[in-house]
Amino acid sequence: MVNDPDGVILYEYPFTERVRSLLRLEDLFDKLAYFIEQSHPYCHHAALMVLFEILDVTSRTDLKGDLLQELERQRQALQALRSNPQVAQDALADVLASIEQAQRTLNSSPGKAGQHLRDNEWLTSIRSRAGIPGGTCEFDLPSYHAWLMRDGGSRRAGLLGWVQPLNKFSAALGIVLRLLRESAHHSTQIATQGSYQQALQGRSYAMLQVRVPADAEAIPEISANRYMLWIRFTAPDGDLKPRSVDRDVAFDLALCAL
Repeated sequence: MVNDPDGVILYEYPFTERVRSLLRLEDLFDKLAYFIEQSHPYCHHAALMVLFEILDVTSRTDLKGDLLQELERQRQALQALRSNPQVAQDALADVLASIEQAQRTLNSSPGKAGQHLRDNEWLTSIRSRAGIPGGTCEFDLPSYHAWLMRDGGSRRAGLLGWVQPLNKFSAALGIVLRLLRESAHHSTQIATQGSYQQALQGRSYAMLQVRVPADAEAIPEISANRYMLWIRFTAPDGDLKPRSVDRDVAFDLALCAL
């Protein structure tokens, strides 16, 4: 979900597990970058917890392999446009060059994403305690407390050093998701009495986007497969519990497939 400056909220729904993992990692890398740039110890603690979440996600998937496969798939799809006179060839060449550079960088990276962090015994000790509510208190991890008491610049430098080997993965997934989003085909739709469905006729999509005006107070609940798409709009009640919307809702729908 992304809050647009034009007063529109963007919701994205992945059709595949690969895209689901990439969207989760993009969200985590965005949060990590934000917290690292702050100076308060609590923010750098939050940054380290997000870093551990990234490790959890990458431990369940072959991120390097998935990114290389997706980059190659997109490279081949774009290569087919080289002879299309309606495509700006200079821009296409720049995109292909960025994809090939990302492929070379990933191929030169040994081992699994984040392995250098898993091999760090001090970080591993903090990670093991982080799963316990309140487990990173000063009396449990005095060395971690001492690290948090350093000046902000010193902590930031340490965090950037730990994150730096992951930047190549963040950059590659950024390329994949950017190209996927740029492939979107937009249409304006109406959810009659808060409900919308559309036949997809077996075409393979990677992701869909739903844009709703923020003042519409309508939240899309999405389910989809390769044959059918369902969207049901809800609104929060007094306790923020979603309830069905019984009015028409106008929204922008975009299906993404490169």
